[in-house]
Amino acid sequence: MEQLDIKSLYEEELKEKMISLGEKPFKGKQLYQWLHQKAAGSYEKMTNLSEGLRKKLTEQEPLTHLEVVEVQTSKIDGTQKYLFQLADGNVIESVWMQYKHGNSVCISSQVGCRMGCRFCASTIGGLTRNLLPSEMLDQVYRIQELTGERVSNVVVMGTGEPLDNYDNLIRFIRILSDEKGQNISQRNLTVSTCGLVPRIRQLAEEDLTITLALSLHAPNDEKRKELMPIAYKYSLSEVLPACKYYFEKTGRRVTFEYSLVKDENDTPEHAYKLAELLKNMHGHVNLIPVNPIKERKYCRSLNDSVEKFKYILEKKDINVTIRRSMGRDIDAACGQLRRKYEEAKDTF
Repeated sequence: MEQLDIKSLYEEELKEKMISLGEKPFKGKQLYQWLHQKAAGSYEKMTNLSEGLRKKLTEQEPLTHLEVVEVQTSKIDGTQKYLFQLADGNVIESVWMQYKHGNSVCISSQVGCRMGCRFCASTIGGLTRNLLPSEMLDQVYRIQELTGERVSNVVVMGTGEPLDNYDNLIRFIRILSDEKGQNISQRNLTVSTCGLVPRIRQLAEEDLTITLALSLHAPNDEKRKELMPIAYKYSLSEVLPACKYYFEKTGRRVTFEYSLVKDENDTPEHAYKLAELLKNMHGHVNLIPVNPIKERKYCRSLNDSVEKFKYILEKKDINVTIRRSMGRDIDAACGQLRRKYEEAKDTF
């Protein structure tokens, strides 16, 4: 496991850190509050810590604070896509979306991704590294700071496979939902996975109340293998029982994400097969007309096809919604903005 920075530590660990620095344990409690409740971006802002301690921390414990490289704002709905630079020069994406029920942020969990889903820009170039809990948290903190708005919902659905960065993900969830920090309800947190079966089962045992979203995208193994290489490792006969286990352990219904790709997985036949597959799963299907990327041949499903697909599922008593497409006029697909930035950098 990576060496954790100071913003990735739980409160009790911060108290131990203070003792190791020759300070009183209660300083750890104060530091935790500054880092996670007030989301301070520098030690200088932590005014109830002594000047000596702030100097010591500045010298010994660099503070994670993401730098804004680019912001794209949709003229259609105000959605904002952020490109943040990490301390090592890598860049990641986050998205801020406004809904009637509150503000939602979609964050990345890795720099790049190794899962190789065919229609996703995040996987082009593979995985560079995992994000630390602090780097996941700071996407939320920085967007709140930059927008001046409170975030009420967080989805870990940006670049990366969250369950491939499992330990850091769990820390992120526990700190973000801590009542001594941002106190964002775990029920308002969603984690998306392409289907890492052992991790889904492990997540079910964590005593969390988050929503699990499975990237399904096909009604059978044959089609799923064409779109998602992970299907070669874990078949639907393994993935779906793991999702059912998650529901049984947590009482939280699973969301099945289904990206509709024209002529690939969006026909009535696919819809009927999907309804049969999910008939006893106590879940919810989220239909997502895919955002096309230039590196792939896949096209967005026609509106008529999307509506017909939804109609068939409803007739078969499957709970289904069509995801409202946000930020269509900006680099909306996962990994698209980062990919464009990296390409431009390589031309110099």
